[in-house]
Amino acid sequence: MKDYNNLVEATNDLMKRGYTENLSLEGETVDDKDKKIQMTADDFEIDEFYRFEGPSNPSDMSIVYAVTSKKYNLKGVLINAYGTYANNSSSAIAAKLNHDQVSDHLHRGDKPEAE
Repeated sequence: MKDYNNLVEATNDLMKRGYTENLSLEGETVDDKDKKIQMTADDFEIDEFYRFEGPSNPSDMSIVYAVTSKKYNLKGVLINAYGTYANNSSSAIAAKLNHDQVSDHLHRGDKPEAE
């Protein structure tokens, strides 16, 4: 994985590397609103993620995920806050995102799946 100085640098590089879709976390799904796609935890893989901490501004506490979906033939970027502004969903999506945050070198079989 690469080392980025900030969220913008990471996002721009991921887009150059083909992660062109703008994804959002919407409760129980990760969505590509432009294509009207709603993905469950089983529909995508997290290829990379980068965590950024703002020393003086809590709104700078974000994680950038590089996401691939073979099912929907897409690669995109998901940005999610943590800390004060975190999405505290208890869904399978949140479990998958959180699992990747604490496990740097997972084997695909070790990742959580939706029930």
